[in-house]
Amino acid sequence: MWQRVQTLYLAISTALLGAMFFCDKAGDISFVSYWPYAVLLSVVTLLHLLALTTWRFRVFQVRTTVLAALITLAFQAWLVVDFIITGNNPVFHVPAIFPFVAIILDVLAARAIWADELLVRSSSRLRSSNRRKH
Repeated sequence: MWQRVQTLYLAISTALLGAMFFCDKAGDISFVSYWPYAVLLSVVTLLHLLALTTWRFRVFQVRTTVLAALITLAFQAWLVVDFIITGNNPVFHVPAIFPFVAIILDVLAARAIWADELLVRSSSRLRSSNRRKH
């Protein structure tokens, strides 16, 4: 499981989003002090953990990863809008870009998982065609 690159992508993405629970958004305001952010962070982190643990079911893992990436994209868009609306030149902290990095890692993971699935399907097809010949 850990030797696959997509598992490392998902693990790093999960770690980045999990770190946001303990980081500040701007000033002394944490991400989890605003309950909609806390709910979205919890949902996305749980989806990433689900994608990490379902490595035997590649199609489900791809769907879970893509869903997590879409929800993370919505979360990142909400953060950007929130920073723009806030005004008063809020100080951006590095964790504000963690969802963007997580989206990139999710897309890379989904592509790698799907490539593995296509490889397994093609090898299964080749094995079944060899059995018919003999």
